[in-house]
Amino acid sequence: MSIKSRVVLGSAIALFALSACNDKDKAASASAEKDAVAATVNGAPIGKKQLDQIMLQQAAQGLPDNAETRKMVIDNLAMQIIVAQEAVNKGIDKTPEVKEQLEMTRMSILANSYVKDYMKNAAVTDEALKAEYEKFKTSAGGNEFKARHILVEKEELAKELIAKIKKDPKSFDALAKSNSKDPGSKDKGGDLGWFNARNMVPEFGDAVAKLEKGKFTEEPVKSQFGYHVIILDDSRPVTVPALDDIKAGLTQQLQQENLKKMLEDLKKKAKIEIVGASASASASASATAAPAASAPASASASAEAKK
Repeated sequence: MSIKSRVVLGSAIALFALSACNDKDKAASASAEKDAVAATVNGAPIGKKQLDQIMLQQAAQGLPDNAETRKMVIDNLAMQIIVAQEAVNKGIDKTPEVKEQLEMTRMSILANSYVKDYMKNAAVTDEALKAEYEKFKTSAGGNEFKARHILVEKEELAKELIAKIKKDPKSFDALAKSNSKDPGSKDKGGDLGWFNARNMVPEFGDAVAKLEKGKFTEEPVKSQFGYHVIILDDSRPVTVPALDDIKAGLTQQLQQENLKKMLEDLKKKAKIEIVGASASASASASATAAPAASAPASASASAEAKK
């Protein structure tokens, strides 16, 4: 073997050994950091990592991370540990009520940790992201419209207003202010601003999409809110943002949808039995709560029309 080969080989071995030492040092450092203790209370440790996490929370509330604040936090934790130790000494942790609360806390921590672990490891594929973006483009694309409307309760009144507008199209604003039942647009002459027709009730959206700029509906448009007289002021193509601009939001949305599906699947596989009075109480509560979900008919039509 040549001298040059020996030098290269020796350098490689030295580099490997140095790398191995560094890895051991890093592992030892990580273990030491994990096991580092900030204080002990009757032998019970307060971990430095735990203290650091609390200090981060305190910093978010405006408290400085200094020796004084850390001592205050340690004092509070120490008192909590001391009182908890006394509770154990008295056997309070064995009482049914406390055992139940401890178990509920344990389940909550485990459930939250499971969800956190799922969200951390449930990667969204590029294919799923692209498919979701295509759906978004379909729903968000097309045209958006700028229109005004007059909402009334009776078809006859709507027809009377249309007749007046035919004679004088400039009277639309004044007629909206004096006749419209939509409090959200009435004082603005019926102006609804820019909107996507898909976000309106179907009858309204379809009528707007069929209008030409500057034209109005010559027949009243009936919806669940009453009768509309609509005039189209303008329309324009919707600019759909690029995938890269909304990638983070779409990824989060897909993760949430995947999480929801996973939880639903877990629930379907589980055997859930509601026994006796609990079932009756749940049914009664559901029956009582159901009517509250209905939206009041008197709410702003411009807001209600959007879904």
